[in-house]
Amino acid sequence: MRYPRERGSRPAAILRDRHHLRSEVDDDFNIRNPEDIIQAQLEASRTLSVLLITIASISLVIGGIGIMNVMLVSVTERTREIGLRVAVGATEEAIQLQFLGEAVMLSLIGGAAGVLIGVVGSFVIGRGLGWEMVISPESIAIAVLFSVGVGVFFGYYPARKASLLNPIEALRYE
Repeated sequence: MRYPRERGSRPAAILRDRHHLRSEVDDDFNIRNPEDIIQAQLEASRTLSVLLITIASISLVIGGIGIMNVMLVSVTERTREIGLRVAVGATEEAIQLQFLGEAVMLSLIGGAAGVLIGVVGSFVIGRGLGWEMVISPESIAIAVLFSVGVGVFFGYYPARKASLLNPIEALRYE
């Protein structure tokens, strides 16, 4: 049976009687409901999860923008090479696949470094604080898939730009 927590409740009246408190004196005790404590902990956990997801999303966008910039510079620096490949018969798809592959490799290297730093950091912090750390292979697989997804998403524009270069203009590019 659950009792309300307000001052006039039955448990509060019993405790006031046992503590010999007069009616004008404030309570010298607290009545807490364990369900309220659990709800507060769950709410704090949800807030922390949202915060971590937000930070991770911002990191992915920044990393993706970095990959896009590196790939755009690569397309600009290799314009003659792209023009030569197109002139000798490379298709738009082949050029696009080449640059998408490079973007995915960049994101995989960055993702692998992130996973390695995350795993090592988790174990170091866990040992330092005396916590048992369990890292699931599924979380690592999801991290790798996100890394590939970021590489494809942010590498598509530079790859498309490279595949649409005019071969004559590309060969004249200095």
